[in-house]
Amino acid sequence: MSPADRFARLPALLAADEDLLRRGRWLTVDCRVDIGSEPFFLTIRDGALAAVDRGPRLMRSTVFTFRATDEAWTQYWQPIPAPGWHDLFALTKRGAASMDGDLRPLLQNLQYFKDLLALPRGKA
Repeated sequence: MSPADRFARLPALLAADEDLLRRGRWLTVDCRVDIGSEPFFLTIRDGALAAVDRGPRLMRSTVFTFRATDEAWTQYWQPIPAPGWHDLFALTKRGAASMDGDLRPLLQNLQYFKDLLALPRGKA
């Protein structure tokens, strides 16, 4: 299964995580997450994924974008990631990921996004 295919299961994974939904209940944002060269547009409403659009979209507005290579996501989603692959900021520090746009919603809800993007990770 490719990293993009693994990430495409995110709506079902989030729907099953009541605690994460509760913690994100005040968050409403449109953002983009790139899994390698494939973009995913996330529409988050009150902490739930209202829509996940896979693939390029012309003139699609988002507040911020988080991009990482296929290798970065594969390593990040290991049940117990190795040092340097374990955290979103560690990925950016090693040059395997980048963030741009208005990062305030990301930073104000940092633990929510860390947990959301770690949902495809296998259980240890």
